Amino acid sequence: MPDGRPNQRQRTRKDLLAAAAKLMQQGRTPTLDEVAEAAMVSRATAYRYFPGVEALLAEASVDVEVPEADAILKGANADPVARLERIDDALSSVIGTNEHALRTMLVHSLQRQAAGDESVPKRQNRRTPLIEAALEPARAEFKPADYKLLAKSLALVIGTEAMLVFKDVLRVDDAEARKVKRFMIRALVQAARK
Repeated sequence: MPDGRPNQRQRTRKDLLAAAAKLMQQGRTPTLDEVAEAAMVSRATAYRYFPGVEALLAEASVDVEVPEADAILKGANADPVARLERIDDALSSVIGTNEHALRTMLVHSLQRQAAGDESVPKRQNRRTPLIEAALEPARAEFKPADYKLLAKSLALVIGTEAMLVFKDVLRVDDAEARKVKRFMIRALVQAARK
């Protein structure tokens, strides 16, 4: 992404998703113009962030379903592995319910990347804040560099791309995928603690 206002671009993207989600929760299928108006941005701005209403609504439908970290981790102990497993379970549930929408989001993201469009964020980063919330009680157990490496490594294990590898490449069922992810989460946390 070019230098400039990356935080502002991220906020604008989030505002568009929030506006679309709010309109959808009212039982509507909004147009891109309606979402832009609700987000208080121009139609041209909305099109810079999303190639069309289908891409925006697909992502907004997922955005609505991703629970907050506090809800996922309520009552959890401080063990980072157990907390990360809760995060993985919650995101896996959202992914399973929204597989078509997530694949649609990925198609649009890849198309923008292939076209060389680096002007706006291509996707929201929903998993990193959840991973960091899961790790927070144990953060002091890790050196700062190891903590950062761990959080980034976990982002490869937890999320849509992992689902694609399990389903499309490895062709394993959900139970086997869960077993492999549990192994990877434990191994990564253990490696970061050393």
